[in-house]
Amino acid sequence: MSGAGVDAGSLADYAVVIPTLGRPSLGRVLAALAGDEGPPPARIVLVDDRPPHDPTPLPVAVPYALRHLVETVPGRGAGPAAARNVGWRRAPEPWIAFLDDDVVPEPGWATALAADLTAADPDIAAVQARITVPLPVDRRPTDWERNTAGLATARWITADMAYRREALEAVGGFDERFPRAFREDADLALRVLGAGWILAVGERRTTHPVRPADPWVSLRTQAGNADDVLMRRLHGRDWWARAEAPRGRLRRHLAITGAGLVALAGVAGRRSWLVAGGAGVWLAGTAEFAAARIRPGPRTAEEVRRMALTSAAIPPVAVWHWLAGQVRHRNVRPAAAGRRPVPPGGDSVGVSPFETANSGNSVVHD
Repeated sequence: MSGAGVDAGSLADYAVVIPTLGRPSLGRVLAALAGDEGPPPARIVLVDDRPPHDPTPLPVAVPYALRHLVETVPGRGAGPAAARNVGWRRAPEPWIAFLDDDVVPEPGWATALAADLTAADPDIAAVQARITVPLPVDRRPTDWERNTAGLATARWITADMAYRREALEAVGGFDERFPRAFREDADLALRVLGAGWILAVGERRTTHPVRPADPWVSLRTQAGNADDVLMRRLHGRDWWARAEAPRGRLRRHLAITGAGLVALAGVAGRRSWLVAGGAGVWLAGTAEFAAARIRPGPRTAEEVRRMALTSAAIPPVAVWHWLAGQVRHRNVRPAAAGRRPVPPGGDSVGVSPFETANSGNSVVHD
């Protein structure tokens, strides 16, 4: 990386933090950073978030141009929120640029990031990148591809989000009770906004390719229903609106699952009217759900089969995780508001260089 032709004295000092499980995509991230001609970060912290007992080195070849900048530190295998906390606390720079290990910063990223940060007024706690998700041009996207495409319009996702260290310190960083790459970004955003900061969207651009996934990925994403329970405990029942987060289908999943249980109860009690009623509602609800997922997709035989099977399984799995979240987070108290240091001269300054909003969200699960 080279900062030739750029006035280094005018640039914001920043570090890059990348939590990783050692996926092959990490090499693409580092290659993109190494090939950028913009002002380099002060350091790049790779947080190895594999299980702590894993003795093998992180499987990545650090480009020569970055070797003097890259530091690999161990995480706890506790998820991306905990890993990012390890990373930003390791870096003393005033700005922390969080990147996921499966994104690709576009050419000119470092120069655009420096512009985003140096233009940020004191009230701006964080500046988000503009995310692009490449989709097939020769066919309709699959269910998984459409789900990933939601990242392009999601607010405050940490796939590429630069936070002011001062703001992270004020609110205590990421909440490590969020164990997945889901809702931990929206939670941080709501706490930062509640502390009086502003969040902004900058001009740098990052590509987020669609990761390969097995046919059952949509079932695993239902674990996010437990995280939604935690969000409600922390931020109240209106958190959806304040975070501009899609509500998903939990209410319908509850109805479909309840109808299935009614049908099973009818079988056990030998009451045919219960069986007929419950099974009818279950079948209609499942068919509607499957059709809603099949209609915008490629409609290949394999995709239709996958959608039919997972649409029957998702409602009870979603309800199971929701119930588990109710139990796990039953004693959680509302999030305490952090306190933003007041800049000299008052609370409010202009934010014209950026699009700003008091909102935050993540990719929704079905």
